[in-house]
Parts: sequence; C-alpha cells; structure tokens
Amino acid sequence: MKKIQFILLLLLFGVSSAFGQLSSSPDTYSTKNGDLTIHPINHGTVAFTFDGKTIFVDPYGGAEKFSNLSSPDIILITDIHGDHLNKKTLSGLDTKNTIFVVPQAVADEMDESMSDQLVVIGNEESTTQMGIKITGVAMYNLPDDESSRHKKGRGNGYIIEFADKKVYLSGDTEDVPEMRNLEDIDIAFVCMNLPYTMDIYQAASAVLDFQPKTMYPYHHRGQDIQKFKELISSGNSNINVVLKDWYPAN
Repeated sequence: MKKIQFILLLLLFGVSSAFGQLSSSPDTYSTKNGDLTIHPINHGTVAFTFDGKTIFVDPYGGAEKFSNLSSPDIILITDIHGDHLNKKTLSGLDTKNTIFVVPQAVADEMDESMSDQLVVIGNEESTTQMGIKITGVAMYNLPDDESSRHKKGRGNGYIIEFADKKVYLSGDTEDVPEMRNLEDIDIAFVCMNLPYTMDIYQAASAVLDFQPKTMYPYHHRGQDIQKFKELISSGNSNINVVLKDWYPAN
C-alpha cells in the first residue's frame, strides 16, 4: 500500500512539474567580460548583476524585494507612473552612491536633493556609466495622441550593453516601429498588459519582427503568457521564450 502511495506521489509531482509554478530564480548568461545574472523581481522590475556592479530597473514593490542584492550602482527608470517611479521603494534602498539614468519627465519628479545623481537621456540618446552603455528607446501608446496613456518622448525603454550582450527593456509601450526595428538584441523584456500597453498578439508580432535570441515577457498582469510563448514558438522556434514568476504571492 505504501509503495502504491509513493508511486502516486511521484506521478503527482511529475504532473505538477510539467504544468508547475513559474520560478523567479535568477538566470545567468555568459559575456566576454564574465557572467551577467538576471534577477526577476516584480511586475516590470528587474535587476542585473554584472562585473561587480548591480543595476535595478524600475524598482517597485518595496525595498525588501531587493534584500538579497547589493546596493544599486545604477538605477534606470522608464516612466513617471507609480509602478516605475516608486518613491516609497526608492526611499527604502541605499541609493546614496547610485547613478540614476532617467528621462526628463522622471527627473522633474525626483527629489531636488538627488539632482547630482541624475543622468538624463531621451529617446535614441546614450550614456555610458561605469563602463555600461545605456540607450533610450521610444515607448508609447498607439495612436500617439492626447488620449495616450504614454506619449512618445515622455518615457524611455532602454538598451543596456553588458559587454557583448545587448539587453532591451521595453518599458510601457505598444508595438511601435522603434521596437520592431531593433537589431542584434540578445535578451529582451517586453510588456503585454491591457489597457495600458498591448496585448499578447501585438507583442508577439513585434518580437517576431526584431527577433531577440532570448525573450522574457514581463509587466504582463492578467495576460496569457503561455499562449504568447506558443505564438513565438510557432512563428520562430529559434527565439527562446523564458517564463518567470513576476507576481509571486508573497
């Protein structure tokens, strides 16, 4: 009887593994200057560790989510909305030696005491900080008119160059030409949540256009990311879609 119960438990474990919970564990990629480690944090928030440096993008959800990471050397912020520029989370982090790379709209919302730490770039502008090149990419809703939740030029997506690896983070956007025309992206993070950005079909269409080697759907609350992965796999099986748990219960 005990043997049968044990076999049933093994079968149950196998089923749960096949359909199982998504992981939020870090992923590591090789570059010519050492390992790049990606830390999925929450919603549209991601951290990177590389070459002894720690980079946060859109820290949100509370400083405790970063407790296993060193104080950030660089923080990138994409937009003024509270799930990107989150002052409560920032206030709980040790940022006294942090460089902030931000669009002008975000700089205008930051505390004056932090002005010496701000590096402002716009769409298609670049800066190199601590040996890491960062380029702003347009992010906006379509049509780009007065009704737009994200107007062109207000926020930045970013391309971060970690040695020979180019990482793209979309920020809040739809499938705009600036995304579709990207080239040589190794790792991409693309948003997909309605009504604020785009649906999985728009996102898949854009990803199939610019063909990153590895693709992480993020900022996807309420969307069917399994279906998104199927769309990419059927369109280009060479794109590696990595699904992570961006919405852990705790």
